[in-house]
Amino acid sequence: MSVLESILLGIVQGITEFLPVSSSGHLSILQNIFHIETNGGMLFDIMLHLGTLVAVFVVYHKDIWKMIRETFLMIRDIFSNLRILILNRIHKTAFSYKKIVHNSYRKFVILILVSTIPTGVIGILGKELVELSSETLLIPGLCLLITGVLLLMTDHVREGRKLPKEVSYPAGLVIGTAQGLATLPGLSRSGTTIAVCLFCGLERKFAVKYSFLLSIPAILGAAVLEIKDVIAEPIEPAQIGVYGIGAVFAAVVGYICIKTMLLVVKSKKFSCFSYYCFAVGLFAIVGHFLL
Repeated sequence: MSVLESILLGIVQGITEFLPVSSSGHLSILQNIFHIETNGGMLFDIMLHLGTLVAVFVVYHKDIWKMIRETFLMIRDIFSNLRILILNRIHKTAFSYKKIVHNSYRKFVILILVSTIPTGVIGILGKELVELSSETLLIPGLCLLITGVLLLMTDHVREGRKLPKEVSYPAGLVIGTAQGLATLPGLSRSGTTIAVCLFCGLERKFAVKYSFLLSIPAILGAAVLEIKDVIAEPIEPAQIGVYGIGAVFAAVVGYICIKTMLLVVKSKKFSCFSYYCFAVGLFAIVGHFLL
C-alpha cells in the first residue's frame, strides 16, 4: 500500500464513520475498484478505527473524563455499601446506604454499559453472517436502502427532550441492539444509532453524543477480539508507518465530521444523506444482478 492510498482510505474512514453512511461498505468499494492491497488488512482496519476514536476523545474529552471519574467513584461507593451491609448484618445496625447512580454522568455510564451488552452479543454471534454479507452486493445494497429510510424518518420525528436521567435502561438496550445490527455492511452505525436515539425521545445533541461515545467500547472490543488475527497476518514493518499516516487522516477528518453531524442533527437535514444512501444502495443491488 502506498502513502497516497493510505491517506485516501483514511479520509474515507473519517468521513463515513461519523456521517450517516456505511464506512465498511465504502472502504470495501474503494479497495476493490482501485485494487488496493493492504498487506495486513486487519491491522490497517483497526488503526483506522482507532484513528476515528481519537476524534471522539478530542471532541468529547470533558464528558469522557467526567464519566471515567464517576465510574471509579461508583466502584468506591459499591464497596462502601458492601462494607455497610456487613456491618449492619454483624452489629444489627441500620446505617444508610449510599445512592450509586445519583447524577447524570453516572446514569450515562450505566446506559453505555447496558447498550454495550447487546452490541457485544450480536457482534460475536453474527460475525460469520457479517463476513458472508460482505461478499455480495445485494445485502449492502438492501441495508443502504434501510439506512436511507431511517434517515428520512429522523427529519420528521417529534423533538425529544430526554437527557441521561430521563432515559430508561430498556431504551439503552434498544439503542445497543441497533448498534449491533449496524455491523451489517450498508447499515450506518452512526445513522442507525442516532435515529433510534431520536425515536426513543432523546434530545438531539445528546443523541449524537450517545451514538459517538457508544462507539468507544464497541470499537475497542472489536479491536481486542481481532488481535489474534492481526498477529497471524504477515505485515511488512515499513507498512506500519504508512498505516499510521492513514490513521492520522482518519482522526482529523473524523473530528471535522463529528462537528458536521452536530449541525446536521440540529438543523434536521438528514434527507441529503438519505438520498445518497438510496442511490448507492440501488447501484449495489443493480450491480449484484448484472455482474
